[in-house]
Amino acid sequence: MTFLKKIDSFARHLGGLCPEWVISITFRISLFLVFWQSAQKKISGIEFLGQDWAFWNVTDRTIALFQYSYNIPLIPPEITAYIATFAEFFLSITILLGFMTRMSALCLLIMLAIIQFVVLFPNGDWQTHLLWAGMMVYLLKNGSGSLSLDNLIRS
Repeated sequence: MTFLKKIDSFARHLGGLCPEWVISITFRISLFLVFWQSAQKKISGIEFLGQDWAFWNVTDRTIALFQYSYNIPLIPPEITAYIATFAEFFLSITILLGFMTRMSALCLLIMLAIIQFVVLFPNGDWQTHLLWAGMMVYLLKNGSGSLSLDNLIRS
């Protein structure tokens, strides 16, 4: 066995020691933190545990950002601001809980594609968005894992 095959075999063995649920919960927590923080910047109002919960109260600054910076075609900026804020708020929670994970990951992936190809094109934050997209595709393919509401509902 060549040296590279031994290294590959050892690495594969180490990877096999990590349970699948650890990978999925890590991805779910990571995606939750990203999109939850983004939603928090767009809303104000009812505060509990240091977080804003008034998802319906999208700030004027957010609407102005959608109106003057993002330039999303066909949909008025006020509506787009609310859709994006609601999506980030609720989909981040469903991803964290592992509830409707595949649908949530797909919706976030679509939103990420719009951000990358419509709002930020051609520059954008490719490196970060590819990492997020990879996590979303993993959740689309494998689901939420055993430590999730999806699994509890299936049982």
